[in-house]
Amino acid sequence: MALTGHEYSYFRQLQPMSARMQCRTEAIVLKTIDYGESDQIVTFYTREYGKIKGIAKGARRSKKRFVNALEPFSCSEINFSRRNPDNLDFIDGCDVSSHFPEIRSSLEKTLAASYLIELMDQFTPENKKSEGSFQLLHDFLVLMEKKTLSDALLRFFEIRLLRISGYDPVLDYCISCRAPLENGTTYRFDSVKGGIICNSCKTGTSDAIPVSLGTIKTLLLGREMEAESLGRLIFTAQSAEESRRILSHFIRHILGRELKSLNVLNEISRLYR
Repeated sequence: MALTGHEYSYFRQLQPMSARMQCRTEAIVLKTIDYGESDQIVTFYTREYGKIKGIAKGARRSKKRFVNALEPFSCSEINFSRRNPDNLDFIDGCDVSSHFPEIRSSLEKTLAASYLIELMDQFTPENKKSEGSFQLLHDFLVLMEKKTLSDALLRFFEIRLLRISGYDPVLDYCISCRAPLENGTTYRFDSVKGGIICNSCKTGTSDAIPVSLGTIKTLLLGREMEAESLGRLIFTAQSAEESRRILSHFIRHILGRELKSLNVLNEISRLYR
């Protein structure tokens, strides 16, 4: 991926290496951009510093220093130096802890992992520490490496990321009348209001998406359950479709657009079915 003119101008302002603090942390690669003839600008999500951007000097020319470490969703211990969070960091070296070979051997899993890291990139500001966000991404990449890819896995990542990012949808009561979930009641999900609406409050919500009580309860369980236990939760065909629709609409409403990685993943997933 090439730099835009604006990005190039920004990176031309890089300062010398003096007075830099040395740092080491666990990190997952979100994306890379080619810079100049041999360098790369890398966006990491780190355990201790949140999302950071750094320049890996000579990364495209010499593979020894960064072998497998700068590929999307690789997890490494990285050494970097920084003057302050507003300057571009210098990536000095990476020790790969997981390259997720099983994910990379599957086209569908690779596209799903690409969707997870694009979501993380879009929902997180730079240089704001969130160990919960790092652990979420790491845990779900590990799950994807070990288990069969499923719609449920993607939906549970989405809803957990929404909660950590402060966009947690209201699913345990009607957002209009605040009545708790009740058997026999029909519900709709309103992306603008950010939650479910019961049948009694549905007037004027023609764009809201119908959602069954079973789907709502499964999402609530998936939001709270320990990550390693998520394999026990299985979506019915109806719940898989309903949860995909409401969460994709909600995420698109928040971001103002659909993610490219999701479009590609959906197209490939249809071929696998």
